[in-house]
Amino acid sequence: MLYPTISDDLRRRRLIVIGVVIAVLAIAFIAYAVLVHRSHSSTGSSPSATNGTVELPPIDTQPALTELRSLPPTTDPETFARQVAEALFWWDTATVVKRTDHIEQLVAVADPTGESTPGLVSDLDNYLPTEDAWIELAKYETRQWIVIDSVTTPTKWSDAQDQAGDELLPGTAALTIHGTRHRAGVWEGDPVASEHDVAFTLFLVCGPSYPECHLLRLSMLDNPLE
Repeated sequence: MLYPTISDDLRRRRLIVIGVVIAVLAIAFIAYAVLVHRSHSSTGSSPSATNGTVELPPIDTQPALTELRSLPPTTDPETFARQVAEALFWWDTATVVKRTDHIEQLVAVADPTGESTPGLVSDLDNYLPTEDAWIELAKYETRQWIVIDSVTTPTKWSDAQDQAGDELLPGTAALTIHGTRHRAGVWEGDPVASEHDVAFTLFLVCGPSYPECHLLRLSMLDNPLE
């Protein structure tokens, strides 16, 4: 014979070895496929991935306004006047803060005796939108604020003090605000804005009558004491 014959026993042993090798390779392939599938599943659950970089959704760091802060106490008339003016003109109908919350914020710094409070509430009603107007403005996410240009003492205040005599508490003052009222909102999906010059006078009382300033009354809007 040109070639030696291979016994049946040796042939069977070779087949067994080949079968074991194939089985080991198959198990290794299956294990690799499972690992790859799990890896893709974990990265596929992210919002988006490009070139291996996973983009996480932005975190809102500006919590929604739920209440108004109290005005910080001060003994300085001009500082107090600026605080009141900014609180008076700042509002946002897109928040859960209501019209009545703004009134309560300013009434909290009103005349401690309560004598001027009913008149002050009436004054505030003239500055803020009505309840119906507030609901309507909320549909357009309307918000408002003021940029103060000047705070001055009216030239006629000294005459008013002379006429009032002892009826005014020591530390009673009048300060006129000149500024620009800004409004912004959304109209048919587009942002809109407007601005308007405003002027008004605040009547307040500070020391020595009280350890901190309090709001007495407000003039009509755009009709300040000269």
